[in-house]
Amino acid sequence: MDANQDLDCDDLLELNQFDGLPFSSRYYKLLRERKALSVWGAKCEFMDSIINNQLVIVSGTAKTGQSTQIPQWCAEFCLSVQYQNGMVVCTQIHRQSTVELALRVADEMDVNIGHEVGYSVPLQTCCSTDTVLRYCTDDVLLREMMSDPLLEQYGVVVIDQAQERTVSTDLLLGLLKDVLLSRPELRLVIITAPRSSDKLLHHYGNVPLIQLETTWPSEVVYGTERGGVKDYLCSTLRLAMEIHQTQEQGDIVAFLATEQEIECAYAILRREGATLASSLGELVPMSLCPEQGDSLPMPTEEDSRCRRVFLTCGPTEDLFWALHSIRFIIDAGVQKRYVYNPRIRANSIVIRPISKSQAESRKQLVEPTGKCFCLYPEATSLPAESVPHILESDITATVLFLKRMEIAGLGHCDFIDRPDPEGLMQALEELDYLAALDDDGNLSEIGIIMSEFPLEPQMAKTLLASCEFDCVNEVLTIVAMLTAPSCFLAPPVEFKQEALECHQSFHHAEGDHFTLINVYNAYKHSQYSSYSSIERWCDDHFLSLTALQTADAVRAELIEILKRIELPVSSPAFGSKTNTLNIKRALLAGFFMQVARDIDGTGNYFMLTHKHVAQIHPLSGYGAELPKLKLPEWVLYHEHMLSENNCIRTVTEISAPEFIQMAPQYFFYNLPPSESKEILQHIIDHGSATPCKGKRKPQTLSNSSSEEQSYERCVIQ
Repeated sequence: MDANQDLDCDDLLELNQFDGLPFSSRYYKLLRERKALSVWGAKCEFMDSIINNQLVIVSGTAKTGQSTQIPQWCAEFCLSVQYQNGMVVCTQIHRQSTVELALRVADEMDVNIGHEVGYSVPLQTCCSTDTVLRYCTDDVLLREMMSDPLLEQYGVVVIDQAQERTVSTDLLLGLLKDVLLSRPELRLVIITAPRSSDKLLHHYGNVPLIQLETTWPSEVVYGTERGGVKDYLCSTLRLAMEIHQTQEQGDIVAFLATEQEIECAYAILRREGATLASSLGELVPMSLCPEQGDSLPMPTEEDSRCRRVFLTCGPTEDLFWALHSIRFIIDAGVQKRYVYNPRIRANSIVIRPISKSQAESRKQLVEPTGKCFCLYPEATSLPAESVPHILESDITATVLFLKRMEIAGLGHCDFIDRPDPEGLMQALEELDYLAALDDDGNLSEIGIIMSEFPLEPQMAKTLLASCEFDCVNEVLTIVAMLTAPSCFLAPPVEFKQEALECHQSFHHAEGDHFTLINVYNAYKHSQYSSYSSIERWCDDHFLSLTALQTADAVRAELIEILKRIELPVSSPAFGSKTNTLNIKRALLAGFFMQVARDIDGTGNYFMLTHKHVAQIHPLSGYGAELPKLKLPEWVLYHEHMLSENNCIRTVTEISAPEFIQMAPQYFFYNLPPSESKEILQHIIDHGSATPCKGKRKPQTLSNSSSEEQSYERCVIQ
């Protein structure tokens, strides 16, 4: 009892109020740690605010403990009213932090994970009917709203990391404003970074704001001048080596801009670290890119005898909330963002300065005695906040979702920042081309079915078309492989040629989409072969096991959705001529807007929709880094990246008649004038193929005879 004499009498409950069992000794140990968090001092203020207000904004950083404590207090609030209004849900933007926070909170509440505390992330759910507090990613909660628009199973919704302004978070914040009006008993708690609270207060009006105290590093060192990528990357590496050789123990977190920089830094630190004297201890670089499925490793006893250098990029500050060994931060002060251009339907990679909010969050990751090295001058003018993702993203899937919410009676979304009108019009036009909208602009039957799938609209349309063309089994594999992270690993320089040869062994003459089927089928076959382990097989072929496992899980989930809505799943027929043609038809049904033609026979591909010219990515089966296959004249591509040497990726050969057959007629006639369009028109005029009539007549036709021609078209269009 002496060890617990610093606890308040109210905390010494014999039984846990959530499961009715006696508290363990670990509960009291963790309770002492919780009381040391800066957020703990705001508990009374928070409980008063949530009792008397529908909406509460909390402003603080990851190290304050807000992401673990506030959801627990919300659970106590729900318990106080016997869960009459529902349980608690708390959103995160990263899959990894969602799981880690749920595990930690279950430990602090002295309950079992999956029972009173659970989590839901894409492809994985750990909950039960006993769950009173559930962590989930923001996109998971958004999809729940399709079947439960008022979120009636929840009494408190906690939106964490609101400062990141992901598309899903912005949608939730906009829709929940209406939900609060319909459900006066519902409580909404928004947790954000300090510099983001003003905008939220302006949007929501007069609501309580609780500002948490934060700690700062004892020393912040700024750079003297702004250089290029090579400058800050070299500076980061030099600093990491210098810290390891001259500073006291403690881990390092280095914030860079791109995954490529992380790979380069990782290789150099591994090489240089191996040459250091053993008396300095081991230098262990670790890459942390959530987009590629990387996760923060759990500390071990061996870690205490080495210095870890975490190399990361993007909004990953909150991933380090539980790591107390960080003594040094190296901040390049720049970030990578994907910026979508609706005019050319392509993403650009833009390197731009981080926001003041991010800069402060990074500084606060270190312990109070640590140091933060900012590689930019102190006088650098940083934007107050990052640009909301909804202003720079392809919002076609967002518009499809909102159209679905209109059916559920909750179509109005009061955006904090409204999407760009040009992007909105392009999204509506694309959904119209995909036959997802009816003549009144509402969701068609096809659109309703498309919205059932957690996929981009073009991908969902392709999957639906595969039901018509009896190639569901193969298209499922393509969709799953494209949805998961890339399975092809970038090897160290010394293994580059070997990796290229391994990857070449999977190549299919018809194109990269078919290559993905070969990779997946080989992966599944290896699970039952004489290989010692699937991990060894992936290593030998320079493939990512994590990506292939994700693709397998995505594929299984899509099969379940197909069965639920009673759509057929065909038997495997990969390899036959009929199956190959049907796969291309299904792909064209969704991606007819992403077709290009080689205009000079040298690999300069002209994109029909916006008249840009690009080359095939070097790692494609048609690319330059492998023995070139005969370049096809017409191709369908999955992605166009302006910043990656202006390349189109994941390319498959098609024919002009196939494109004409599958493209809606009104899409074809709306294409801008070009030599490629004239070639297609010539084919139509001579009767070898005709565009699909679609659901609407085109405004003008260049040849009246083409109106009289018809082609038996799948009913899905």
